[in-house]
Amino acid sequence: MKHSLTGAAWVFGDNIDTDVLAPGAYMKGSIAELAAHCLEAVDPNFASQVQPGDIMIAGDAFGIGSSREQAAQALVELGVSAIVAKSFARIFYRNALNLGLPVLFCPELGTIQPGDKLQLDLSSGLLHNLSNGEEFQCEPIPEELMGILAAGGLMPFLQQRFSKSDIQT
Repeated sequence: MKHSLTGAAWVFGDNIDTDVLAPGAYMKGSIAELAAHCLEAVDPNFASQVQPGDIMIAGDAFGIGSSREQAAQALVELGVSAIVAKSFARIFYRNALNLGLPVLFCPELGTIQPGDKLQLDLSSGLLHNLSNGEEFQCEPIPEELMGILAAGGLMPFLQQRFSKSDIQT
C-alpha cells in the first residue's frame, strides 16, 4: 500500500449509512452488483462515475447503521482509495480497515468541492487540496493499523504473520 494517495474528491454530508452504501435489495447478488448500486439514493451517478483512486470526503457519522461489512466492501470494489470524514461509526471504521480501505478522522475539512484533486498522506494524516492549496491535518492512521492496510486487509495480514511464525519454529 502506498502511503501517499492522490485522487479526485467525492463529497458527501453527514449520516451516510450502510443502507445507502450497500442497499439491502442487492445484498443477495455479487459484490459487483451491490457496488453498482452503492450510494445511488444519495448520488445516482457515484457508482458509475467514481474512478479507482478517488477519495471520499464526508461529514459526521459516516457508516452508521447496520454492521454489514459489504458497505466497505462495495467501496473497495469500486476502487475508492480512502475515506476522510469528520467521524465514523466504529464498526464501519474497523470493517473498512479490515478490508484494506484507509479511513481517517478529520474534524476540519474546509471547502473541499466535488472533483477537487486531493493528496493524502496516510502516515502523517496530511490532506492537501491540490485544487485550491488548502491543507488539513487529519488523525494519522496508527502504526499497528498501517500494517493491516499494507498487507491489504486483516486476513492477508494474519496470513503473513502466521506464515512467518511457522518459518521461525
